[in-house]
Amino acid sequence: MTRTPLSILLVEDHPTIARQVVAFLEGLGWQLDHAGTGALAIDLATREAYDLVLLDLNLPDMDGLAVCRAIKARAPRNVPVLMLTARDAFEDKARGFGDGADDYLTKPFDLRELALRCEALARRGRLHVEQELRVGPLLLRPRELRALYGGEPLALTQVGFQVLLMLCMEYPLAVSRSALVQQVWGANPPDSDALKSHIYALRKQLERASGQKMVATIPHLGYRLDLGAAADV
Repeated sequence: MTRTPLSILLVEDHPTIARQVVAFLEGLGWQLDHAGTGALAIDLATREAYDLVLLDLNLPDMDGLAVCRAIKARAPRNVPVLMLTARDAFEDKARGFGDGADDYLTKPFDLRELALRCEALARRGRLHVEQELRVGPLLLRPRELRALYGGEPLALTQVGFQVLLMLCMEYPLAVSRSALVQQVWGANPPDSDALKSHIYALRKQLERASGQKMVATIPHLGYRLDLGAAADV
């Protein structure tokens, strides 16, 4: 898979963790700035246009939640924030999301998973700014509810489009069934298992356009977009 270069601000005061994260992500061709304090992080985030902020909650000068609030309020655009922390209680996560965090990764974490989450969050941020989302040969325009594969339109229902949009935003991560249901129907899901029917129809449309299976079922979890050879298109 061809990776889009990202510009990332890492806010982490632990030298070993910072070195490991910087070395791994720069090895992907990404640009990293590093801040060891909350004050420096706020200063950088409000002067530079980053694709993503990786934010440790335990900083020496101020709480990471306060840093998150300041970045969300003062950054030149709505930059996604991924919190990195050893605090794994539900209450801690709820406070983080309440203060503007877009995602949450508990330490210790796999650097490969960190990279995948960075890409998914940056994709959402770009969709907010550019109003279109490109993943391999797929191009989605949410305002028009239009999806194209290789420049050719896909005949999708509104629900099918919403499912494909969420799969694309999270690619290459899997999306749970419950998250898809919440995205499409909110608090009033249909009584029957309508999601399976829409997944089936979406699969057929994508297979017809691409000649390959593009929606993989992840047992006991949900679904994942699988571009296969099309990932580098």
